[in-house]
Amino acid sequence: MELVTSLPADTPLRQVAQHVERIENLGFDTVHISETIRDPFAVAALAVEHSSTLTVRTSMVVAFARSPMVTALAAWDLAGFSGGRFQLGLATQVRGNIVGRYSMPWTNPVAQLRDYVSAVREIFQAFQTGGELDYAGSHYTFNRLQPYFNPGPLDVPAPEIWTGGVNSRMCSLAGAVADGFVAHPTSSHPKVLAERIIPSLTAGGRKPRLIAVPKTITGKDRAAILARREAVRSELAFLYSTPAYRTALEVLGLAGIGEKLTAMARTGDWARLPAVLTDDVLDILVTQCTYAELPGVLSSKYASLCDGIALAVPADPADDRAFAAMCEEIRAAAASAP
Repeated sequence: MELVTSLPADTPLRQVAQHVERIENLGFDTVHISETIRDPFAVAALAVEHSSTLTVRTSMVVAFARSPMVTALAAWDLAGFSGGRFQLGLATQVRGNIVGRYSMPWTNPVAQLRDYVSAVREIFQAFQTGGELDYAGSHYTFNRLQPYFNPGPLDVPAPEIWTGGVNSRMCSLAGAVADGFVAHPTSSHPKVLAERIIPSLTAGGRKPRLIAVPKTITGKDRAAILARREAVRSELAFLYSTPAYRTALEVLGLAGIGEKLTAMARTGDWARLPAVLTDDVLDILVTQCTYAELPGVLSSKYASLCDGIALAVPADPADDRAFAAMCEEIRAAAASAP
């Protein structure tokens, strides 16, 4: 079981080193680097520099905000710099952000991402072999790469390409073209994985590696768990107010909750969103248990569904030793699961 955590999106560049060193010491296999308020490649470079065993994966680079050539060059540098520990995660974002925040066109996102992945792989091939670049796809055309602009071959494999998404078409695309797929937090409930995500991923006959990113509340005791519930309640209420992220609520028989959250968001009633997710609803959506309980719970819920799982680092560094021991128990429980 691959253990993954996300570097907090607001981590200042000067603090990336200490965060990544802590993540590695806790026993994680992979750190995810998001694209929200920082350039993901700059952060990934620091994460690579200040780690020795961690896989550094962007989750996710906003593909349509940049040319595949720009992305390929950055990923190629990081693959070489890391000795093969960098993986490129790509996603579409939503139309409003692509058009309004990045001032880029929005067409058919599934077809465009398929073409984007193919173009990046073709560029990687040209980098590695020094051959001609001659790619013509549905959205991108590349027919010029003079030797002066070719960074040359790597002595490690080209970066794996991962994708993410929530709807069936994006999942099917990942099954067709991606090395791995990172499930959205709102789609990482075991029932949603089993009934929606995995069937779409495997529809074409192959299954990429799958990382689940559930919202999990854990701590050394019940008091620690209760202390984190309100933050998770607020985050999930915001996420589920987005119509595209309501799949889990529909699968779990909570469609009315999603409709109410969306209606409130449209009127700007942000402050009252968390109250819609009552304790009973939160108990359905979120795994909540102590460090001692979590390995068995995760094994029973996820071992047969995914290849890895994402967890948040402890809020209190005083818990680090207990958390690291728990990570080893999670691996052992997953390995022994039927």
